Amino acid sequence: MRTLTDDTRVRSGLRLGLPLAIAAAFAFGMSGAWARGLIDAGWTPGAAVTVRIWVAALVLLVPAAIALRGRWMLLRRNLGMIAAYGLLAVTATQLFYFQAVAVMDVGLALLIEYTAPIAVVLWLWMRRGEKPTRRSILGALIAFAGLVLMLDVLSGRSVDVGGILWAFGAMIGAAAYFVLSGRSDTGLPPIALAGSGLLVGAVGLTVAGAVGILPIAWNTDDVTYRFGTVSWFVPVLAIGIIATALAYVLGIASTRLLGSRLASFIALAEVVAALLFGWLLLGQLPNLLQGLGAVLVLAGVVVVKLGEPAASVSGDPVLDFAETP
Repeated sequence: MRTLTDDTRVRSGLRLGLPLAIAAAFAFGMSGAWARGLIDAGWTPGAAVTVRIWVAALVLLVPAAIALRGRWMLLRRNLGMIAAYGLLAVTATQLFYFQAVAVMDVGLALLIEYTAPIAVVLWLWMRRGEKPTRRSILGALIAFAGLVLMLDVLSGRSVDVGGILWAFGAMIGAAAYFVLSGRSDTGLPPIALAGSGLLVGAVGLTVAGAVGILPIAWNTDDVTYRFGTVSWFVPVLAIGIIATALAYVLGIASTRLLGSRLASFIALAEVVAALLFGWLLLGQLPNLLQGLGAVLVLAGVVVVKLGEPAASVSGDPVLDFAETP
């Protein structure tokens, strides 16, 4: 009877969690295309990402406080980790990604960022001595070959080196997200870590902008996309509410239903969403070689994740969705 009950719970979680996870991936995936429109209209990447993070932080503030249930000592005990999460997993990831999409296609930038699981495998190998399996090494080689094709370096076509470096910076931030989120010894509920990290990131970005370290400029000019021209607040609301606040809520809900391992696989749909919205909103499409490279990158990341040791089914699941995303 217990086995039957567990099987029913698993099937119920899949039925609800799967569409929620796909919806989260597509919500996150639209952020780059909307942001590129703002950047082309005169917004700096710093301004776009600061608005995005502040909206998400404010939306998650109350749920995070409820999740803590008055256990504020957990925040004091984990101040260092929360600061690292906010500055690396949130701020660096989002800011570097927006810097990348300012000069390169949004889908290609996100694909580079999504090599983060390979960086995580290398980090665990160097830091903890967790040697990757042969399957993980094979997946890394496949993804590297895909990157070579995706960046179109074999054809002699010039590439924006700055954009590539920004995208790799976003990849490092995303890798930090996975590493920090994977810590189960903090006692922090996942939504409390996400909410407090977003708040730290939002404050940090604001301070950096106020002192002149981070260029922040914005305007109220109309923004032009492939389908036409809209008022500036349309992409702002889309990025802040849909691509961040709603995306995080859906991601948290789906990860709790599916578990971190399955949810992180489904999160790869964000790459497809970024390519789709890049085409719908901006008319951006990769060429044939870049498309083949994109397929290889995704295949390589999947092979790397298949080569990971089986995750434990006990304890709170880790938030393995993208920030991104």
